[in-house]
Amino acid sequence: MKIILLQDVKALGKKGEIVEVSDGYARNMILPKKLGVEATGKNMNDLKLQNQHAEKVALENLEAARKLAEEIAKVQVQVSIKTGEGGRTFGSVSTKEIAQAAKEQLNLELDKKKMQLPEALKSLGVHEVPLKLHPKVTATLKVKVVEE
Repeated sequence: MKIILLQDVKALGKKGEIVEVSDGYARNMILPKKLGVEATGKNMNDLKLQNQHAEKVALENLEAARKLAEEIAKVQVQVSIKTGEGGRTFGSVSTKEIAQAAKEQLNLELDKKKMQLPEALKSLGVHEVPLKLHPKVTATLKVKVVEE
């Protein structure tokens, strides 16, 4: 019996796949637990429409991420940090502070988890912080660290 999986099933397949299983396994396991539905013409058409919609949404998200990346490339965020004599810094600038500064200064909601800082910023000057906006789109935000 052909089944369209509604959820990932271990050792069988992932959501949206069409798999061939024995009639007993389908009747006793897959269908009662709503892990899948029988692959009829109507269900196949529904799956096709869902896939088309998912592709359309994915393209829209990619375009939105590209536009946001272009905006981010044009701007700069300024963050201040306490310094002692000789320009030595106390503490560092984290992704949380950068995200907060971007919201206040540029009115941009940036997720601190998407910032890919290898380590916190501990020196004054302009630093480039990569932002992973989409699996295919990475933007670079300029962060200017100044004395408080």
